[in-house]
Amino acid sequence: MSSVQRALRLLEAVGAHADGAPAKQLAREAGLPLPTAYHLLRTLAHEGYLHRENGLFRYGDAVRRLGAGRAGSPALPDQPGQSDRQPDRQLSQPGAGPGPSGRVAHIVAALAGELGVAVYFAVYREGEVDVLATADAPGAPVVEEWADFRQTAHAHAIGQCLLAQLGEAERADHFARYPVRALTPYSVRDEAGFHRRCAARRPLQPVCEREEYALGTVCAALPLIVGETAATLAVSTPLARAERLRPAVDSLRSRVGALIGSLSFSISI
Repeated sequence: MSSVQRALRLLEAVGAHADGAPAKQLAREAGLPLPTAYHLLRTLAHEGYLHRENGLFRYGDAVRRLGAGRAGSPALPDQPGQSDRQPDRQLSQPGAGPGPSGRVAHIVAALAGELGVAVYFAVYREGEVDVLATADAPGAPVVEEWADFRQTAHAHAIGQCLLAQLGEAERADHFARYPVRALTPYSVRDEAGFHRRCAARRPLQPVCEREEYALGTVCAALPLIVGETAATLAVSTPLARAERLRPAVDSLRSRVGALIGSLSFSISI
C-alpha cells in the first residue's frame, strides 16, 4: 500500500503543473526520496499514466482515460504535446526507439537477468546521489530504500563508490549536509572512519560492503569514468547468495568499456 500511496502523491504533484515538472521537483513536492520518486515515475510512465518529454513529466493517456471512464464524465484535457501520442513504453520496448533513459534501463535490466543479481546505475550530480536505473533478478530483489539513499551514501556501496570519486571539498560539502551515522552494526561509525576507508582503497577498484546499509544484503559498486561526472554500476544480492557477487562483479568489469558509451547518455537526463 505504501507504494500505491507514494505513486498517488506523485500523480497529484504532476497535476499541479500544466506544463510538466522534473523528477526532482516532483519528489520534493511529494515528500519522497529522489531514487524512490524516479522509480515510481518511470513505472507510471511505463504504464501510460505519465508521459516524459525533455525531462518533464505530464499526465499520460491512461490518466485521461480514467477521467472519461464514467458515462457522461468529460475526459481530462490534453496537456501540451500530448495529443495523438502513444504512452511512454521506453522501459519495456527496446525495439521501439527508446530515449536515453530507456536505453539505460534496458541495459541494467539485461545485466540483472544475465548475472542473477540486482543491478543499479547511479551518478553523483548537483551534490546528490542520483540512482538512474535499477533492476531485480530472480532471488535478488533491489534493496528496499528504508533510509534515504542520498542521506546515507556513506553506508551503501553505491554511495561509497561515488563519494570516493569526489574531491575533498565536494566530500566535505556532502558530509556537512548528510553527516555520517551508523545504520547497522556493520556501518562506518564516523566521518574519519569513512575517510580512512577511502584512503585504503585502490583507484578504480570495486567498492564492497556487507550489511552496512541493509542487514542480510551484500553489495559491490564499480567506479565509472563518465566525463567529469562520478558514476557507478552496482550489484547486490541477499547474504545467503553472496557467492553470486564476485562473479557478477568480474563480469561487469570485463564489459565496462563496451557499456560506458550507452550509459553516458543518461548523464544529461
